[in-house]
Amino acid sequence: MSRYLWFPWTAIVLTLFAGCATSPASKFYTLSPVQVVEQSSGTKPVMIAIDPVTVPELVNRSQIVTTLDANRVSIDEFARWAEPLKSQIPRVLAADLVQFIPGAIVSTYPQRVDDNAYRISVDVQAFDSSTNGTVTMAVIWSVRPPKRGEKVSGRSVVHEAADGPGYDALVRAHSRALASVANDIAVATHSAMRQ
Repeated sequence: MSRYLWFPWTAIVLTLFAGCATSPASKFYTLSPVQVVEQSSGTKPVMIAIDPVTVPELVNRSQIVTTLDANRVSIDEFARWAEPLKSQIPRVLAADLVQFIPGAIVSTYPQRVDDNAYRISVDVQAFDSSTNGTVTMAVIWSVRPPKRGEKVSGRSVVHEAADGPGYDALVRAHSRALASVANDIAVATHSAMRQ
């Protein structure tokens, strides 16, 4: 009869051990500005304000989304953005623009801006991470000079290959893609300054 008493206790102990098993730890990622060659100082300050940025709803979440094929995506519960992309993208664009436009003082929404600032609008249409190690970013942007100057608009489509496997490499590729978009916006801003 004692043999029959061991079975329930064994089942209870095994259940407790299974309940104590831990799930994988979440990892958090953030975009970062890409370092470029130092610009010479001593130029006239240029005020730039980045308006609220729009991103596709599919990637507007804390989890990193990767594209599996044309009709399927993977949403990883344990690979997450440290802050919303709607906050990260303008922050990184601002840091990149400071490097590409000498004398630039760049603020992002909701910061108060000067009426003499160049206004930049950004609509991210694609922010794709592929399991094959490439990222694609498609962005419609515009630069509106102060005092009703003529607006300069454009669209940047950037494909970047990851420099290795995993999410670290995909996030670095997105940062490089965002720097390429910032470079396009900087060229348009220089053009608007000459008007």
